[in-house]
Amino acid sequence: MSLKHEPKYPSRRAYVLKVRSDATSASLAGRLENLVTGVRREFASGEELVESIASDIQASDGAGPGDLSVERRCQSS
Repeated sequence: MSLKHEPKYPSRRAYVLKVRSDATSASLAGRLENLVTGVRREFASGEELVESIASDIQASDGAGPGDLSVERRCQSS
């Protein structure tokens, strides 16, 4: 029997999504914040939102559980 070391929904991939009050389904805009790292990214379309999440995941792929060095570097830039 194999034990998974990584939870299905790791905390470092938890986000707060704030959608602007003037956003519409055709013009999605707002801010995405990673709850663990505090990194915030603004987006002006659904495509940018998905790109922001993908970029954050890519940046954290090299980090093991509890290793936030990659995210901290992203936050400081």
